[in-house]
Amino acid sequence: MAVITQQFSLDMQGATQIENITKKIQNGLIESRLAAGIVTLFIKHTTASIMIFEDEPGLRADTKDIWDRLIPADPEWQHNTRNAGETNGHSHLRGQIQGQSLTIPFTENALMLGKWQQIVAVDFDTTARTREVIIQIIGE
Repeated sequence: MAVITQQFSLDMQGATQIENITKKIQNGLIESRLAAGIVTLFIKHTTASIMIFEDEPGLRADTKDIWDRLIPADPEWQHNTRNAGETNGHSHLRGQIQGQSLTIPFTENALMLGKWQQIVAVDFDTTARTREVIIQIIGE
């Protein structure tokens, strides 16, 4: 069983920006030359997440809206009040709930995603940042 680890960067703007990374992941899988196994994705940040998504404009808008309703930006979050200058308490909370990793099976050197499923990175932070994504491919 082989284990291949890859990494790439994303320049993100925050504010619940959604970036489709499906092609980057599939290309990494093709480069691995492995036929079957699992791909694990991990974003190295507490204010960003990786998730499966139907990538269409209405759901992009709805996703931002639901996060704004569920965990609104609020200067009274303890993270903000205890850390001078911090305004991203809500960003950390959103990341905690959505999560930083995802595992997807693959066969015949292709991700086993459903017809409408795409892989996206979501940046919940309040400022632009470069995000690092790890791809770990385990298979044969």
